[in-house]
Amino acid sequence: MPAEFIRIYPENPDERKIRKVVECLRGGGLVIYPTDTVYGLGCDIYNSRAVEKVARIKGVKPQKNDFSFICYDLSHISDFARVSNSAFKLMKKVLPGPYTFILDATNNVPKLLNTNKKSVGIRVPDNNIPRALVKELGNPIVTTSIKDEDEVIEYATDPELIFEKFQHQVDIIIDGGYGGNMGSTVIMANSDEFEIVRAGLGDISVIQ
Repeated sequence: MPAEFIRIYPENPDERKIRKVVECLRGGGLVIYPTDTVYGLGCDIYNSRAVEKVARIKGVKPQKNDFSFICYDLSHISDFARVSNSAFKLMKKVLPGPYTFILDATNNVPKLLNTNKKSVGIRVPDNNIPRALVKELGNPIVTTSIKDEDEVIEYATDPELIFEKFQHQVDIIIDGGYGGNMGSTVIMANSDEFEIVRAGLGDISVIQ
């Protein structure tokens, strides 16, 4: 059975549709959704079977994943990561925005996502759709970018083309308009010396 294709407008997400997607997430479903960078694939962080499915689609072992979490806001983050004062100031300045912050994980991070790893990637995207999903769900969702097998394209940006490719691998695909083709800027922020791990859409001058 192919995935459901749901149109949601990021400017004002339809609450009924958001609840429908969250019901799917609570049931262990996989969802593809827009962010402020590229389209993401994700699930409820507490559903280990769903996390394993995401890992299979990405072609990685769950224990060796590099998945990040989408949180609703900064208050959500402290439940899952240790945030220094300097990191908090920077995050408050740039989030919501196209950044992933690598931070030391707390014990609240599910073991499947934290095996052999002491850090976790945190995102608060500047897009109302994933944030509305997280708010309704009540906890973060796993997020990993949708890659295209064509290395020239790298990221699929057209929701209909994404549907064609992934309709038999996930449960819901959200059409939130065309996505971007550049990932987030990744910042290592588990010490007072910040480090750019990957330059992406977010302005790297924020840490200088």
